[in-house]
Amino acid sequence: MPFIKILTNLEIGDSLKNEIYRDLGKSISILPGKSEAWLMIQVESSKSLCFQGNTSPCLMAEVKLYGKAGKEAYDRLASAITKTACDKLSLPSDRVYVEFEETPFWGFEGNLF
Repeated sequence: MPFIKILTNLEIGDSLKNEIYRDLGKSISILPGKSEAWLMIQVESSKSLCFQGNTSPCLMAEVKLYGKAGKEAYDRLASAITKTACDKLSLPSDRVYVEFEETPFWGFEGNLF
């Protein structure tokens, strides 16, 4: 079950959030064995974020997943997430961070995978 959390200091309306959900839902399959069927996404807008000493528009994406993926897959997903941020929010790519976190344990329906 992958989880993608998006934090940005921009205001994002519901319609645009839905577009981001769709883009990220398609992109998660870049990671081997991952699909939108198990993906959870959280988008938080209008957050207080400062990057490089200023509060110009920026975005932080956190990707958490059960198991592991290779560097090439992470690189491709980071590129896809950045592209979504640039296309949907008009952010420059140098104002987008993507973090990956792997976990050996993930609970669902009260049990561990």
